Amino acid sequence: MKLLIFGPPGSGKGTYANLMRKKLNVIPLSTGDIFREAVKNKTELGEKVAEFLRKGELVPDDLVIEVVKSELEKIGDSSFILDGYPRTVRQAEALEDMTAIDAIIQLIVPNKIIIERLSNRRICPKCGAIYNLKTLKPKCDEKCDRCGTHLIQREDDKPEVIQNRLERYREQTRPILKYFKGKVPIIKVASRKVDQDPKVVVDRIIQKLRDLGLIG
Repeated sequence: MKLLIFGPPGSGKGTYANLMRKKLNVIPLSTGDIFREAVKNKTELGEKVAEFLRKGELVPDDLVIEVVKSELEKIGDSSFILDGYPRTVRQAEALEDMTAIDAIIQLIVPNKIIIERLSNRRICPKCGAIYNLKTLKPKCDEKCDRCGTHLIQREDDKPEVIQNRLERYREQTRPILKYFKGKVPIIKVASRKVDQDPKVVVDRIIQKLRDLGLIG
């Protein structure tokens, strides 16, 4: 099974993809995670990505396509859920040349919920663990449960930045969903609570995949 997951920043894509990994035996592939890891490890890819980030520019289509193609070749015929790709119509066209997608999961979350979730999100700069000061608190005051490192707030999770991220997401996503409409089933799943139980959302997604006949 080959899936795409779309949703605004803070909609829970990574959390849901990881839960689906366990329930459906799919491999989560997040382009954001791949790029962040490459930058952190100062790989050749990381150096290229970091250069664009320093300039405040988006990573070019050619580089993103190259990375995704490489990741898909690594996993072969395994089932996957792709998060963060495609971001442009050109990337969508390239994906069609790489593989056939079975379904798209579109997460619908109101802006006010997104802003509250993201402004309370904290991450561990050492091991990458994610917390929320309202819904997923660390056991010890703003320290990682895994490694004890002091948690930080990502620059793009600050309230003044979030609105721009949401507007950019919608500008990018609208043409992508339009491109795939009629070609690939689009599953819409709504989440309207700040403290929404991720397992409930994943159960809804799985039921909709079952209704499409993609799983038994």
